[in-house]
Amino acid sequence: MSDAAARRSNPTAWAAFWVALAGLLLMPIPLFIGLILGGGLSIVAAVLAVIGLLKGLARGGKGIAPVVFAAIFIALTWAGISVGGGTIW
Repeated sequence: MSDAAARRSNPTAWAAFWVALAGLLLMPIPLFIGLILGGGLSIVAAVLAVIGLLKGLARGGKGIAPVVFAAIFIALTWAGISVGGGTIW
C-alpha cells in the first residue's frame, strides 16, 4: 500500500462501521440474545467510533464518513433495544 493510501484510510473508523452494522443486524434476535449480542457490539462500536473520530480529526477529517454511519447504526440499535428489540420480538 502506498504512503498516500495509508494516510487516507482510517481502519478504526471502518471497524466501528462494521461492528455497528453487525450489532444492528443481530439486535432483533428474540429471547435476550439480540440484547446481549447487538447491545454488546454497539457498545464496542461506540468506543471504536470515538477513537476513529479522534484519529480522523487528527488527520484533517480523513475517514470521518464511516464514523458517521457507525453512529447512525449505533443510534438505531439503541433505539431498537429501548422499544424491546432483542427481548420480546
